[in-house]
Parts: sequence; C-alpha cells; structure tokens
Amino acid sequence: MARQPVRRLAALALIALLAACGRIIPPPRVPPPTTPPTVVAPPPPATALLAGVVAGPSIASLGLGTDDAAAALASFRESCPRLTTRSDDSGLTRPEDWKPACVAAATWPARQAASFFPAWLEPVRVGDGKAYVTGYYEPEIAGVRTRQPGYDVPVYSVPPDLVRAREGDALPTEKGAQPLGRYDANGQFQPYYDRAAIDDGVLMGKGLEIAWAADPVELFFLQVQGSGRLRTPDGSVMRIGYAGQNGLPYTGIGGVMRTRGLLGTGPGQYAGSMQGIMQYIHEHPDDGKALMRQNQSYVFFKELTGDGPLGALGVPVRANSSVAADPAFVPLGAPVWLSLDRPEANGLWIAQDTGGAIKGANRFDSFWGAGASARLTAGGMSGRGDAVLLLPKGTLQRLGVR
Repeated sequence: MARQPVRRLAALALIALLAACGRIIPPPRVPPPTTPPTVVAPPPPATALLAGVVAGPSIASLGLGTDDAAAALASFRESCPRLTTRSDDSGLTRPEDWKPACVAAATWPARQAASFFPAWLEPVRVGDGKAYVTGYYEPEIAGVRTRQPGYDVPVYSVPPDLVRAREGDALPTEKGAQPLGRYDANGQFQPYYDRAAIDDGVLMGKGLEIAWAADPVELFFLQVQGSGRLRTPDGSVMRIGYAGQNGLPYTGIGGVMRTRGLLGTGPGQYAGSMQGIMQYIHEHPDDGKALMRQNQSYVFFKELTGDGPLGALGVPVRANSSVAADPAFVPLGAPVWLSLDRPEANGLWIAQDTGGAIKGANRFDSFWGAGASARLTAGGMSGRGDAVLLLPKGTLQRLGVR
C-alpha cells in the first residue's frame, strides 16, 4: 500500500514536466499506404483468326445460279474500290490480295458470272460455319423537312459534342478504339446521352433536326434498319442514312419481350416478328415507350442522294445481294454463300454493311430493298444454316491453313 503515493507523485511530476514544455503536440499522422487502382486492359478483340478458319466446300458444289451470280458480281464490282484500299479488321485478307479478282471483275461478262467466283476466289469457313441470318429493309415512313402539326418526332444529325475520348481519359473498347461520349462542363469525359434522355429533349433546340417524323415507333425501327425514306404529304421522298451512333450498347427489344413472355403463339402473346413487336408497342403505348428505352443506342442520320441506301462500306446496298456482317469476322466487300432453312435467303451475297446487333462469326443481316414485300420478308426473317466466305485464292495458304 505504501507504494501507491509514490506512483501518484511520479504521475503528477510527469504532468508538470509536460505542462512546462507547453502544448502537447501529437506525432504527425502518416497516411496508410494507398494501392493504385488496377487498370484492367481489355481482352484482345475477337476476330476470324481467333475463331479459326478452314477450307470450305468447293465453289462448284454450291450450285451457284446464273442470275444470283450476276447480281453478286455487280455488287462485288461496286465494292472493289474499297476492298483494294481499306484494311481488313478480320485479319483474313490484305488490300492487295483483292486486286487480281477486282481487275478481272471489271470486265467479266454478266452472262458468265458463275464462272468468275471459282476462277478467282476460294471457299473459307470461319469457326464452325453455322450461320444465323435476320433481315432488314429500307423503311418508308411519314415525315417532313420542316416541323408541322402531326410531325413532332425529330430526326437528328450527329451532334458536334459526340466525340471519341482522348487517350488516357477512358479505357479503350474491346476493339481497341477510344469510346464515344462527350466532355462535360468540367472537362470530364462522360458516356453520351442515352435514348431516354434524347427522347426527353436533351438535344432539342440545338439545330440538329434534319427532318421530323410522324410516328416515334416507326422512327425507332428506321433507326434499327439504319436507313430509310421519309415520304412527305405532297408525295416527295427524302432518303436518310446512318451518320453515327451515340456509343451506347444496342439491345434488341424482341429479346426483351421474349424474356418477358410477350412473344409467342399463346393467348395474349404477339408474333415474334417486327410486325408483332410494333403491334405490341402501338397497343401498349406506355409500356412500349419504356420497352424502346431499353435500347440505349441511338442512331443519327444524314440526307442521302443516289440510287440506293449506303452501307458501312460506303457503297449502295442492293436488295437480295447485300448483307450486313461483323467486320471482325468477315472482310467487308467479300462474297458470302448462305445455305439456310429459309430458301429465299439462300445464295450468294456480298458483305457491304454492318449493324449494332450483327456481332460474331457467321452472323448476317440480309437486305431486301424497300416496299411492303421487303418489309414483310425482312421483318420475319430468321434463318439458320451454313455460311462460306469466298476469299482471294491463296488466302488459306498464306494463313498456313491446310
């Protein structure tokens, strides 16, 4: 017990000593070490080479018809100026590979078109060659150049603030390109406005309207098609085509409806075609509006002149001859043979276009032209079967494929 006062005296002495030294200054706080954020590089882009290529069946065995071959040769000839100058994202060909075939195509007689393809090209399968083919067409909807009563849906050109991110401001896309978006007032890169924001008017009053449509549902499907015609009340026609996209992902609303059980043949269900989807949206305007907004992707347009809508290759797409494809798996401009469970889509096509939903090996979108018949065929097209690419002779040998 006698030692307790001693302890108290020692404690009091320590306090007095510290007080004499003035204010007690705690030791400086050292922040804990921070770990820099991990930047995950995107995986290498999927291409035809990664999917694998093998020799396909002989061209002679495909049964190429005279009329089919003539139409394909005409479209192939139109593609040649681009084929021989642009790079091939699939990794399968080089511009110079196509020059001999393109030189020959320039003077090849149409009546002998069926002999052109085996003379200059060889068959190639990408992956397992199993194809899935849908259809598109050039829609014609009601529209005007200048806004007037009944025409209140804006058709926009590409906004000037839609840009690609500067290097270092955003991670590249899976294809290695800088993403599309916009810079805000603070100079920060942001995703671009989605469909809901644009439909709600975020771009209104900026002078971007090149025309006005009557029906938002019809314009939505014209965006899905990528090009179309606006027919005015006086009967004149304005042709518009794809000029750009907001950089946000495409969502097929047919797939959303199918997941929700809205498509099928049962009571209260709608046909699983474009016509059935449009019918649902028109009959359920509020739910239909919300459904369309599931697709954040938004397409901007420009006015077109010429004898046909332009595809991504920069040449006119032709009915029953042009398909959209994924350029990571098909050289744009290359012929494609399709053998499907939909006979009307069998035959030789030329890959001259791309599409937001057309992704992956052996995924194609067949073009059927304009008018009621084209709309009916394209809207109900869903074919499965086999696909064979026709590439310049020597391609397989150069790639080391035996």
